[in-house]
Amino acid sequence: MTGPVTGLAITVASPAERPALENLVQLYIHDFSELHAGTSYGDVADDGRYVVDFPLYRWWQAGDHVPMLFRVDGRLAGFALLNAAPHGATPVDRNIAEFFVMRKYRRSGVGTAAAQTLFSRHPGRWEAAVMRRNRGARAFWQRAITSHPALTHVETAERSHFSWDGTIFRFDIAPA
Repeated sequence: MTGPVTGLAITVASPAERPALENLVQLYIHDFSELHAGTSYGDVADDGRYVVDFPLYRWWQAGDHVPMLFRVDGRLAGFALLNAAPHGATPVDRNIAEFFVMRKYRRSGVGTAAAQTLFSRHPGRWEAAVMRRNRGARAFWQRAITSHPALTHVETAERSHFSWDGTIFRFDIAPA
């Protein structure tokens, strides 16, 4: 992190902003494709676009789904998709289903500031899961979570089964 982040705005994405989110998801899948060498994940269709395996329409239909957009100085910088679906049997208030910061904004503090702003806006029990192969994301979430000033509890669990292989962070953020 290079210092305080200025000009960061985080808003709930409107249905009219869905095309922008769809475009950012293409960049997100591109980044993830390097973690899936030797598999079909990250292959592109004949039109050159990645096949999206999570339907975005539900982020405006399901009550516990919240699509968020990040902007820096008015320009799109990333997104988060939040829901209340835990990776295990322990209920959570919010789960970070997907989180993406464009490469030009990485290592500038934008990701940490965005994550911590989301935590502060929605205090309670959170969960963030990271694929085992995504070492950079694991280090990012460890820092972003443990440096939040309202953190009251954090635990990690390693899971490896048919639908998940990685680290799950469960943590509590106290209200301000």
